[in-house]
Amino acid sequence: MIEDRFRAQNSKTMDDRAKSLLKTLVELYIAEGTPVGSRTLSRASGLELSPATIRNVMADLEELGLIASPHTSAGRIPTARGYRVFVDTMLTARPLEPQLPNSAREQLQAGQPTRVIASAAHVLSSLSNFVGVVTAPKKASVFHHIEFMRLSERRVLLILVAPDGDVQNRVIMTARDYTQAELIEAANFLNAHYAGLTIDAVRERLQQEVETLRSEIATLMQAAVQAGTEAMANEEQVVVSGERNLLAVQDFGNDMGSLRKLFDLFEQKTQLMRLLDVSSRAEGVRIYIGGESGVVPYEELSIVSAPYEVDGRVVGTLGVIGPTRMAYDRMIQIVDITSKLVSNALSAPR
Repeated sequence: MIEDRFRAQNSKTMDDRAKSLLKTLVELYIAEGTPVGSRTLSRASGLELSPATIRNVMADLEELGLIASPHTSAGRIPTARGYRVFVDTMLTARPLEPQLPNSAREQLQAGQPTRVIASAAHVLSSLSNFVGVVTAPKKASVFHHIEFMRLSERRVLLILVAPDGDVQNRVIMTARDYTQAELIEAANFLNAHYAGLTIDAVRERLQQEVETLRSEIATLMQAAVQAGTEAMANEEQVVVSGERNLLAVQDFGNDMGSLRKLFDLFEQKTQLMRLLDVSSRAEGVRIYIGGESGVVPYEELSIVSAPYEVDGRVVGTLGVIGPTRMAYDRMIQIVDITSKLVSNALSAPR
């Protein structure tokens, strides 16, 4: 967020006329994407001011670092600081069109967490026309139920079901061939004695009990523990949808260097994890403009994010990533509604 000192300085320096013109300029630039000249600003503001007065106010706003003049135009565009003042003090949120929440709700029904998270990223992307990002819920590596299915000689399908209903499938190779009856017997024993424990706890107990267990059960359980550990390690922590939407954004379309950096960001995902982890500790919708986050230092980017909950506990974060020239009122509504829908979908009994 902008520093309190800077906000106080601006509130003292800008009179109502300057605030009105800044608000109008930002709204015009968000809507049209072209630098705003004094004549256009005079007509759109509804203020009865001379062109000279408009130019003087714009010069003051530029001195404050709230607007800037591109080299190729006599008009002005908002800076990251200008967007921040606009978002903090001038933004009026408006409700989404009725059909948008309904369409999102249809995609975000209760179900397996992996499906809900993937659907949420898609919903954010499709509603915003930018990039949707969602962190997967943080959870302990606990299995609720286990099954073995014979595929062929010495090839067994392992099915691990987590307490939240999430399912992990792994194919394991065994030292000898097992009949389906033997696999069912082993699964029943393991479900009766190990279900509900974390993978680490199961591993510890196995080390203590491996000599007393029948060899086939011990072997299958060791394979299941190894597969469960790998499943948790490889689990997707950040789901990203709609990266290609940025190709159509005017602000990025002609700057392949910026686009390449952005796609690298989505590919690496480490910085996104750090940013969204910070967002999860804040209540409600959070907005980062330009390089404010200190985590994603791109002046051309803004991020609107919000945490989501499962049964009243924050477990992850979701958001929209797009250009600084975005309709912030609409993005706030999209992110806020989606976070509530995800919370409901993941908290609902399955």
